[in-house]
Amino acid sequence: MTDDEAPPGGRGGREAPVSRPARVRVTAPRTGAPAASARPSIARTRPGGSGDVDAMYVRSLIRSQLRLALICAGGFVAATAVFVIGIALLPALDETFVAGVPVSWLLLGLGVYPLAISVAALYVRAAQRNEARYRSLAEQA
Repeated sequence: MTDDEAPPGGRGGREAPVSRPARVRVTAPRTGAPAASARPSIARTRPGGSGDVDAMYVRSLIRSQLRLALICAGGFVAATAVFVIGIALLPALDETFVAGVPVSWLLLGLGVYPLAISVAALYVRAAQRNEARYRSLAEQA
C-alpha cells in the first residue's frame, strides 16, 4: 500500500486516494538583490505631491511611539525592581503573616498589578496624544 492509498487516521478499510498539493520550494532572499526596504516605496501622494512629507510624518510617529514604549517599559522595570528591593530590605515583612501568607508575598502579588495598570494607562494616554499630534500635522500638510 502506498502513501496515497493509506487510509486516513490509520483505520482499516480502503478509501479513495487523497490528492496532495504540489510541493513549493521556499528560499531565503538573494544577497545580491536589493532588500525590500532599499527599493523605492510607493508613497501615498496627495494632489500637491506631499508623499515625502507624509512618509516623514509616519516615520516620526513610529519613532515617537517606540520611544514612548521603551520609556514606559523601562519605567515599569525600574519601579518593579525598586519595589522588590524595598521588600527585600525589610525582613520584618517575612515574619508578619496575614491569613497564613507572609506580607512580603502579598505585597509582591498584589502590589505589582496596580503598578502595571498605571503604567499601561499612562502609555495609552501618551500614545493617543502622539497620534492626535500626528493627525493634526497630517491634516495641515
